[in-house]
Parts: sequence; structure tokens; C-alpha cells
Amino acid sequence: MNASWKTILKGIAGCVLAVVLVKAFLVTSCFIPSSGMENSLYEGEGVLVNKWSYGLRMPFPSVFGYHRIGSCDIRKGDIVLFNDPSPGNPSRWMEGRGVFISRCIGRAGDTLLLNRELIDAENEVWSPDNKALYVYPSAQEDTVQAILKAVGISENPLVGYTEEGDFIRSFSRYELYLVAQKGKGKVIFTPLNAKLAKEVHPYVVPEKGIPVMVYPWNAVLLCNTIVSHEGKNATVQGDTLWVEGKPVRSYTFSKDYYWMASNDPVNLADSRLFGFVPEECIIGKAWRIWFTTRKGRFLQRVE
Repeated sequence: MNASWKTILKGIAGCVLAVVLVKAFLVTSCFIPSSGMENSLYEGEGVLVNKWSYGLRMPFPSVFGYHRIGSCDIRKGDIVLFNDPSPGNPSRWMEGRGVFISRCIGRAGDTLLLNRELIDAENEVWSPDNKALYVYPSAQEDTVQAILKAVGISENPLVGYTEEGDFIRSFSRYELYLVAQKGKGKVIFTPLNAKLAKEVHPYVVPEKGIPVMVYPWNAVLLCNTIVSHEGKNATVQGDTLWVEGKPVRSYTFSKDYYWMASNDPVNLADSRLFGFVPEECIIGKAWRIWFTTRKGRFLQRVE
């Protein structure tokens, strides 16, 4: 092998090593797999993730244990990349799990008011792109379709029905403003949360070393967290939580947890699906868009 080929191979090896080191210790990337984070992030977009946003999680935690350098708090409203907290194979190592990207709306120690669908009933808007579910009479569907087409959001799908037969769609506040302006009072959209207001309960997001009280509405969620992430045997019998064969009225967790939510409540790839997200699953904060087919979004900061 002549000197020129050796130089080329060394250059290639150096580039590969640099990419591996950057991805392991500085920045990683992911593609958005669904419409759950619209309109902050669109399906198919590539996103750079800052691995130092909350402190660097050291590589290979399944081998060397979980350690984080320069740990700092996640802020409410941050869009976060994290490993699947509830994989199909629980024994699968952390590094080999799939990833999710969602908005953090509950930090360790926070109390959230959630309805029976585990949707934040306070409806605090963390971003103008956050969506909510709205109900309207089924008899007005043709009118709604015409309005959606007129304001340019005709791709907004029907997402369900109430027990009374009314239709449900999701809108951001801006989308609802456009629809309301165009409709001029022809259709009345009622927030779905208003229909579920009587079934709202407080849920405490577990914080390391702080007891969490057990209630009938949170017993199953706490039980699943204890089994999956605290490594203990737990069951729910009636409204009572049993841990290691003993009934408990409260439980003290050994780590911090977070509650993640999609922008669009129709998308279930968030804490409604897998519960509380433990700290060791956190990878970093979504930073900038590096791939997109939409005009003006290249290298746009993720908010």
C-alpha cells in the first residue's frame, strides 16, 4: 500500500472517530417519526440534540452504571429527547432502546392536574404550537370541513367522537383563532377538558427522597413506576398499593422523574403511554433543525 492510500485511510478513520466522539459526548440527532410535536417539529424533520443541556449522561450506562456530568434541571416546556422508559423487552440495555421526543410539562416534585385521559387539565400553554382537543356537533361537520379548507388547514383530521356523538378535532390556539374568525360563530368549539373537568385529580411527579401519597387514581401509575424503574415487586389490590408484600399509603422514590406530553394530545407517544420518565432515560434537549423540506426552517432553533 503506497503512502497516498495510507493517508486517505488515516483521514477516513480520523473523520469516523471524530463523528463517534461528537455523537457520544456533544451532539446527537434524530428524525421526527410522527406528527405528535406539530407545529413545533414536523414529521420527517431532522433535529440536533444538545447532550449537555441537562448534563452529559456518560455513554454505556447499562455497562458502567448511570452517571451524569454537570447535571442541571430540565425546564418546563423544554422539548426533550429520551430513551424509551417502557420497552417491549425490559431487559434491553438503555443504549439499544428506541427514543421519544416530547415536551416536559412536569418536573420532579411538581403536581399536575390530569383528567381521566391523563391530559393536563390546567391547559397551560408551553408553546403557541401546543394543541388541545375541541368538541363540536356532528351536524356541523360539512361547515367545519369548508372552514378548514378556506383557512388552509384541511389536513387536520377528525380524531374521535364523544359518547354523545359529537366530533373531536385538535387545534393550536392560532388555528382555532383562524377557524373562529372564518366561521363567524357558525360553529361553537368546546374544549374537551371542560367536559372532563369533574374527573380531574392531582398527580405528584416523583422526586428523589420525597414520599408520594397513594390515592385510588394514582395507585396503578405509581405501581408501574415502582416495578419498572425502582426494581421492586408491587401490585394494586382494590385501591391499595402493595410493595414487597406490604400495603403502603405512601412511597419514597430513589430517583427523579418527569412527565412528558406531545404537542398534539391525539398522539399517545408520551407519558400517557409509558408513565413517568426516570432521569437516566434523559438524553438531551432538542436544539436546532438540521433537515427539513419546509421553507425557512433550516437551522431554526427548537422552541
